[in-house]
Amino acid sequence: MKALLTEAIGAFFLVLAIGLSVNVGAPLAALAIGLTLMVMVYAGGRISGAHYNPAVSIGLVVRGALPAGKLAGYLGAQFAGAIAAGLLVWKFTGQPMHVAPAEMTTALKAIAGEAVWTFALAYVVMHVATSKATEGNSYFGLAIGMTVAAGAIAMGPITGGAFNPAVGVGAAIVEMVLGREPAPLWWVYAVAPVLGAATAGVVFKFQES
Repeated sequence: MKALLTEAIGAFFLVLAIGLSVNVGAPLAALAIGLTLMVMVYAGGRISGAHYNPAVSIGLVVRGALPAGKLAGYLGAQFAGAIAAGLLVWKFTGQPMHVAPAEMTTALKAIAGEAVWTFALAYVVMHVATSKATEGNSYFGLAIGMTVAAGAIAMGPITGGAFNPAVGVGAAIVEMVLGREPAPLWWVYAVAPVLGAATAGVVFKFQES
């Protein structure tokens, strides 16, 4: 229960930072998002592993760092936190968070971009937070947070920069609950991050074997 509460809190603040930063047009949105993830990872890493991302959790099951029996609870907690944050973003800004690829981005490009950067995120998580070779390091939160910040800057303008089903799908769920129209390609955020993170798990196991 402590781990699930931690996952819900971390996902909540991550999505809250994303939604508020984007909706108000904060000039340093990517930095705010990365820093929020960093501090939440440092806060919750010892309790739950600080995934805050269903794709990362799935990748860690593939990698062997999370028992498959715990996955459903982690996913439920992450989505609960994300949806609660999405509703709060709507209350604070008057608009729900809308996650969507750029207008000229095709479904294939969106899938590829989200998968590639989620691979990077999960790959970093696995190496800095689950590897025996880096056990006890003090930089894991910084590495994870800055991976997301870099992705938001580099890939965000193309794919929407979710790299996390709780962010992309969670935003779509909130929009539907509020009677709004989610992005036509919202489903990309359910598929692509999982592909990327699962691939990272396979690659990590090969590298560590």
